[in-house]
Amino acid sequence: MSDRQLADWRQLALKLESEVNKVVVGQSNPIRLITTSIFARGHVLLEGDVGVGKTTLLRAIARGVGGAYQRIEGTIDLMPNDLVYHTYLGEDGKPHVSPGPILEAGEDLSIFFFNEINRARPQVHSLLLRVMAERTLTAFNKEHNFPHMLVFADRNQVEKEETFDIPSAARDRFMMEIPIVVPQDKDIMESLVFDTRFHNVDQLVGGVAESILQYKDLNGFAAMVQDSVTASPTLRKYALDLWRATKAPMDYGVKVSGVDMNRLVLSGASPRGMSMLLAAARVNAWLNERDTVLPDDIHAVFHETIAHRLVFSPVYEMRRGEIAREMLDGIVNSVAAP
Repeated sequence: MSDRQLADWRQLALKLESEVNKVVVGQSNPIRLITTSIFARGHVLLEGDVGVGKTTLLRAIARGVGGAYQRIEGTIDLMPNDLVYHTYLGEDGKPHVSPGPILEAGEDLSIFFFNEINRARPQVHSLLLRVMAERTLTAFNKEHNFPHMLVFADRNQVEKEETFDIPSAARDRFMMEIPIVVPQDKDIMESLVFDTRFHNVDQLVGGVAESILQYKDLNGFAAMVQDSVTASPTLRKYALDLWRATKAPMDYGVKVSGVDMNRLVLSGASPRGMSMLLAAARVNAWLNERDTVLPDDIHAVFHETIAHRLVFSPVYEMRRGEIAREMLDGIVNSVAAP
């Protein structure tokens, strides 16, 4: 790939970020991480309270990426078939079947948003994960392909009634879990409450330039980025040391306050997780106009690609967020970087 192509696509990526940042203010880091996931072709979990702008953010991203955007709400009575088709009574009084949210747009499906995924039953998760992994689905005696689809899912972290925890194997299918929090900047908070342009979401999202990225070309370009950005032997050793530290943090002198480190970690990062970490790091290097991965590129995506993959002893699961943050910060501080 020529330097010109890399630079041209980088400008498109930065334009997408700029457009979305106008609509969803105070979220520049999550937007950069989502951009990284898009170009690394990885699915994303979003973490955040109700009403912090996750849906607005994804609608803006979808408009800028191009292609079709579909959404479904997780509910206790949602069944796997609800992702595939709808049944209804027609005017003729007879039952009819129409394509569901996954099938409706066909190969043009670009972004699929599963809101409150942990309200849906494990059977629904199972179907979704298979589609995420294979980007195909067999329905109506035909195989349907979704080559450009990225899945974004949101977990309701506040209400625990009628929710189902996403198992570790399922979490591992997502490249990143990205937190979306309320901005603490006083001026931004005031704008979100009193500036009326933020109150009309349809009009707000409509202001984002359409189809900035040629979504049908993203798979090919993403592969080229992975081939164009290299990792030195020293950097590779560093990444492997980080991996080992997620499995045995005590071997690297990592401690977490109020935690028995001998009992904490049941499973560290998976091989898939580490490959996704390096894929995201290569994209981060490219976005910063580098053709070699640096430790800073790994650090930029380390927490978001690794934290949700860690499996802790049940006694510590209620404090998962804070423990994972402290442990991963400890690993970055303890493992010697090249």
